[in-house]
Amino acid sequence: MPRIGFLLKVRKDRLAEYKERHRAVWPEMLAALRETGWRNYSLFLSPDGLLFGYLETDDFEKALAGMAQRDVNARWQADMAPFFEHLEGRRPDEGSVRLEEVFHLE
Repeated sequence: MPRIGFLLKVRKDRLAEYKERHRAVWPEMLAALRETGWRNYSLFLSPDGLLFGYLETDDFEKALAGMAQRDVNARWQADMAPFFEHLEGRRPDEGSVRLEEVFHLE
C-alpha cells in the first residue's frame, strides 16, 4: 500500500490552538477521511510549527478527490486555513508539500 508523507507549516502563535483542535476533530470529518480511503493517518508537529503528515491509501489522488467532494472537508479546510503559513490563497489540503519516499524498512 502506498505511504504518503507531506509537510505544512503551522503559525508559531497558533500551535497550542492547532493541537487543541486536533484533540476534537469533528466526527463527520473522521468518517469522511475513512470513507475516502485515508488509513493510518497521523500528524506530527515540531516546536517551530513544521507539520509532517503521514497516511496510507490505495490511491492518494482518489482520496484527495473524494475529500474535495465532501462539504465537511470544505468547512474543515476553511476553519484550519488561518493556522498555516505560505498557503497563498490555497486550502491546507491543496497547499501541502508532498514528500518523496526514499527509504522504508519492512
